[in-house]
Amino acid sequence: MGQRCVGVLLDRVREVMRMEQQTEKLTALGKLAANLAHELNNPASAAQRAAGGLLEELRVYGHEKYKLGSLCMDELQLRKVREWQESVAVIARQRHAEGLNVASQEDGIAAWLAAHGVENSWKIAPELAEAGICADHLAPLGEMLDPKATTVVLSQFASSLRAESMTKAMIDSTARIFDLIEAIKDYSYMDQAPIQEIDIPKGLETTLSMLQSRLQHVEVVREYESGLPCISAYGRELNQVWTALIENALDAIENHGQIVLKAKASGDLILVEVWDNGVGIPPENLDRIFEPFFTTKPPGGGLGLGLDVVMRIVRKHRGYVRVQSAPGATCFQVRLPAEQLQAY
Repeated sequence: MGQRCVGVLLDRVREVMRMEQQTEKLTALGKLAANLAHELNNPASAAQRAAGGLLEELRVYGHEKYKLGSLCMDELQLRKVREWQESVAVIARQRHAEGLNVASQEDGIAAWLAAHGVENSWKIAPELAEAGICADHLAPLGEMLDPKATTVVLSQFASSLRAESMTKAMIDSTARIFDLIEAIKDYSYMDQAPIQEIDIPKGLETTLSMLQSRLQHVEVVREYESGLPCISAYGRELNQVWTALIENALDAIENHGQIVLKAKASGDLILVEVWDNGVGIPPENLDRIFEPFFTTKPPGGGLGLGLDVVMRIVRKHRGYVRVQSAPGATCFQVRLPAEQLQAY
């Protein structure tokens, strides 16, 4: 009877453990989904705004083109205006890359436009200043055209600059979306065999991409040894390890502070360290943090299985985890064998 009771109790404990671990995985998946939703929402919103603005700007640009045609300029004037626009656009890109005081540039341009009788200066000046153009660049245009023609040419030029800026915003935003999708594939090792040749620094960087929304006010210092060998491992599971450790570091510094990621060879092992400058772990908790269900977070903040999962995965790869902590310097060390032959 005693044996049967013990057997039933063990079965129930295993079932509860399995259910709790599944809950922890779902919680981690929910956090990851929230981070991704935030990360994807930003570039998608920017692309949507730019697309809407570009559609309207193309209409304005077409209208300004008709105005430009109504000036009836001769071939020589058209050629000079075209050459001026091309030369100023090149100069503007160079100056914009250098970084200028846009406010002072705008004041100078507005003064020049007012002195030459240009209409809608409030609309033209900000666009020219933002592009890196200064009042000196406008002097040749004022010499070859009257105020009405100058207004039309500058309005058309400012419209083209706005359209170009919106197009660049769309390209950058969609590129960010594609980068995130690629990071998701790398993180989950989608469509790949379970065991892969894993590049540890790349895995850390992919994990950082997944947690980008929490890194706005965090300084991330990377110290990766060059030429670090790849290891045969379950890539998806190792990324779970990096996610848990980095999230713990972010919780410790409350998303404001510094995190240091290190990866280097140490004999026959690959050593990975995750440092943070948070308040540290109390000495009485150091021996318990890897226990299942042990957590110092408030109710709803976690089940206390994150570090237990870390320990299980690292042991599965024949490695081990250590922690050292002091106020302002907490470090989780993961050591993995460089040669994983017969590990699985």
